[in-house]
Amino acid sequence: MSSFENFTLDWYKALFEDTRLLIIVLNTVIIALLSAAISTMIGIIGALAIVYARKRLYQNTLLSLNNVLIVSPDVIIGASFLILFTMIGIKLGFTSVLLAHIAFSVPIVVIMILPKLQEMSSSLIDAARDLGASRLNILTKVILPYISPGIFAGFFMALTYSLDDFAVTFFVTGNGFTTLSVEIYSLARRGISLHINALSALLFLFTVFLVAGYYFIQRRNQKTAEEMGR
Repeated sequence: MSSFENFTLDWYKALFEDTRLLIIVLNTVIIALLSAAISTMIGIIGALAIVYARKRLYQNTLLSLNNVLIVSPDVIIGASFLILFTMIGIKLGFTSVLLAHIAFSVPIVVIMILPKLQEMSSSLIDAARDLGASRLNILTKVILPYISPGIFAGFFMALTYSLDDFAVTFFVTGNGFTTLSVEIYSLARRGISLHINALSALLFLFTVFLVAGYYFIQRRNQKTAEEMGR
C-alpha cells in the first residue's frame, strides 16, 4: 500500500484467475461446513448426555473430558493429532484435517448448548409425557426446538473456529491439501500479493453475512417464542 495511487478492482480479477487459491478456499469452506455440521450433531448428543446423566460423578467426568480440548494449547492439540494419525495410519490430508476440526469444535458446541438445556424446565418434558409423547417425540418436538438458539450458536461458532484455525491445521495437513490459513502463512514468508487482501475483504464480508444471518434467525426464534407464550 506504500505505492497507492487509486482504487482498482484488478486484484479481485487476479484473485479469481488464481485457480489454485480458489481451490484452497473451496477446501477451507467444505472443511468448515462439514466439521461444523458433524460437530453440532455430536455436540447435541454430548450436551444431552451431560445434562441427563443420572449420577453427578458422570456429569462432572463428561464435562471435564469435554473441556480438555478447550483449555489445551492449540500447538499441543495439533502435535497430539499428528502423532495419533501417524500411529493409526490415517494419511494426512482432507480426512485428518476434518477429524481434527470436528474434535476441537465439539466442545465449543457443547458449551453453547448446555446453558439452554440447563435452563429448560423439566415440567415441559413431564407435560409431554403426560400427553403420551414418546422419547423420540420429546426429543424432536420439545427439547430440540427449545435449545435451537444454542444449536445455531454452536454451529456458527464451530464454523468460525474452523475457518480461522491455523495452529492445529498446520500440523495435520499433508502434501497436496491445505487450507487458507496455512496457505496465507506460507505466502507471508515470501511476501503477500494484494490479491490476498482482496480475498480477505471477501471473507470479511462473508463473515458479516453469517453474523447477520445468525442475528435474524435468533430474532425470528425470539418472536416465535413470544407468540407461542401469548
